[in-house]
Amino acid sequence: MTGSATQGIRTVLHPVSDLASAKAVYTALLGVPPQTDESYYVGFEAAGQQIGLVPNGGQQGLGSPVVYWHVPDIEAKLAEVTAAGATVKEPAHDVGGGRLVAAVTDLDGNVLGLLQDR
Repeated sequence: MTGSATQGIRTVLHPVSDLASAKAVYTALLGVPPQTDESYYVGFEAAGQQIGLVPNGGQQGLGSPVVYWHVPDIEAKLAEVTAAGATVKEPAHDVGGGRLVAAVTDLDGNVLGLLQDR
């Protein structure tokens, strides 16, 4: 173990087929309006959590919600989890604003997201 502990789960992305309808449901559920409201992504912040709606997420390989573990060094964590048996599903890449994301699958096929803010 290299000591690159996670900073916890703080981001969950939900694939949605109807962004407008999903936005209404999540606004009602969370009790706050979205902080980011774009055609490609709607994001909420509620109780320290980032909740994202990804339109057509299924076409991007999101078959169900994906939780993102926040990490201080995404490359180090990718190396650790793949050495332990996980498989890279999505290599680390910048999604804007210096935010890096990656995803791996565990031995049972569960998708685990990793996120690093620079």
